[in-house]
Amino acid sequence: MARSVVGKAVRPAHYVAGEFRPAGAARFPLVDPVDGAVVGEVPEADRETVDAAVAAARAALAAWGGSPVEVRAGALRRIADGVEARFDEFVDAEVADTGKPRDLAASVDIPRAIGNFRAYADLLYGRPERAHSTAVPGWSGGTGQALNYTVRRPLGVVAIVSPWNLPLLLLTWKVAPALAAGNTVVAKPSEETPSTATLLAEVIHEVGLPVGTFNLIHGHGAGAAGEFLTAHPDVDAIAFTGESATGTAIMRVAAEHITPVSFELGGKNPAIVFADADFEQAVAGTLRSAFTHSGQICLCTERVYVERSIHADFVAELGRRAAASTDYGPMISAAHRDKVLSYYRLAVEEGATVVAGGGVPSFGDERDRGFYVEPTVLTGLPQSARTVREEVFGPICHVAPFDTEDEAVALANDSPYGLAATVWTRDLSRAHRVAPRVAAGIVWVNCWNLRDLRTPFGGIKASGIGREGGEYSLDFFSEPVNICIAI
Repeated sequence: MARSVVGKAVRPAHYVAGEFRPAGAARFPLVDPVDGAVVGEVPEADRETVDAAVAAARAALAAWGGSPVEVRAGALRRIADGVEARFDEFVDAEVADTGKPRDLAASVDIPRAIGNFRAYADLLYGRPERAHSTAVPGWSGGTGQALNYTVRRPLGVVAIVSPWNLPLLLLTWKVAPALAAGNTVVAKPSEETPSTATLLAEVIHEVGLPVGTFNLIHGHGAGAAGEFLTAHPDVDAIAFTGESATGTAIMRVAAEHITPVSFELGGKNPAIVFADADFEQAVAGTLRSAFTHSGQICLCTERVYVERSIHADFVAELGRRAAASTDYGPMISAAHRDKVLSYYRLAVEEGATVVAGGGVPSFGDERDRGFYVEPTVLTGLPQSARTVREEVFGPICHVAPFDTEDEAVALANDSPYGLAATVWTRDLSRAHRVAPRVAAGIVWVNCWNLRDLRTPFGGIKASGIGREGGEYSLDFFSEPVNICIAI
């Protein structure tokens, strides 16, 4: 098989029924966000291609879904080994598509993708089987006892739609448990970041899963490949990570077929910083939680609430460090850069004080043609301001004061979103008191984005439906069946 890598560029391709399909006439440009240059073309899957991918996945269900745990676990481990063997290629492709710092891709994105496959291979062996002995008084067909036990079977054909911010990490976060549970997959990565998904298809091809077990299509969302896939009548479940508005649209089409959905959607995540917190730890942690990957992570902090006695010092120090930051990447596209900049302008119109950033940096090199914006720290806005309430998904945070613990919790919870939150305090009693009161699916105390892949991941309100991670993902991607035997 000819590999898709040419130098550091990847030629994206559909992978359907065990074959890489040549691109048709419908293509769109792949743009480097660092300098705005067109670096390649991406094939746009038409309805016929999507139909073929779903049909291939359906045809593979018996072979893959009926395979023993040992076979599925072994395949997942070989996929992990295959990604690891081509580690630098995956890092190069992720950096080329996203523009993120190389050390971030090499320390987080690609290792987590490898870890996802290994974690679910391990989890397959540790799944508990439940059984209940039931007394049946007066049952004349036996001893008056019954044995109930539960088995799980695959859902079937799973559509996986993944975002552009953590392309391989979030794709494999869904593909690994879906395959582990015996499902077959049709995956569509973001049109902005097709490259590592194509490399993953190559690795899976080399591992040799049954033809059609994993399929990959490229293309846009609404009115295109994404909609063709999620609205397909032969898709048995949908797993999606992306913005809440897209999740709403997918849910509408899923409702027509009562298709199960797992959604990890947007966030407007709060941080609460108490005066008793380790000041250095809280500032450094908030700098990281607000500006990692230029704020383009669903878990990033956009709202910071600081106890009034340290508010001024905290704002000044966070602003100083944000202004001094140089190791940050671009927005994913010109359109997203323009969206973020529109919020920078809106913040000023709403009366914000710009402590740091608020514009476009000047580098004096090719990056000036790219999609960069400055890390931005704001203060002075009311809780009702759009900039405080709407997800920006960029390197921006607003810092507001609070006076009491109850006020801090109320401000943090005053949002249509509920994905993640951070609490900074040295008071252990306060940490245990406050964290459960915060309306979020994940609450970190004195840390951020510290993950254990066995724990539940997901949000409430407009931030999603369901939970991913460990047994939670395996439960979503499988159907429990109760078997009752009279004894």
